[in-house]
Amino acid sequence: MRIQWSLILALIFALITAVFAVINVDPVQVNLLFGSVSFPLILLILGSTLLGGIIVGSFGIYRGYRLQREVKGLHAKLVHIQEATGYIFPEPDKPERGKKKRTAETEAETETGNSTEASKEDFHEHSTK
Repeated sequence: MRIQWSLILALIFALITAVFAVINVDPVQVNLLFGSVSFPLILLILGSTLLGGIIVGSFGIYRGYRLQREVKGLHAKLVHIQEATGYIFPEPDKPERGKKKRTAETEAETETGNSTEASKEDFHEHSTK
């Protein structure tokens, strides 16, 4: 879902940039260190947007790479600790998507056909006798 929202926002930003660039087609003077050049403003707007996207994307890729290296290092430490102590962390049960997590109580109810309310009534009847 996050990727879909990112794509939608990117498309909206691209549309706004394109409209803004098409409106501004006049030539502008750009002063460089060694001289000056005249460019259409649309090229400067699109070029700046592209350069900004490349810079932001590069930082995102670098961050992902750094986090991946950190995860690998932490996993190696975990394996080392597990080997040294002999303790293995229990894996939590992951319920399937769209299905409720089954507990021991619901398993027992399914096997015996009793519900929780019926069990409470039986307990109440036996405790009052």
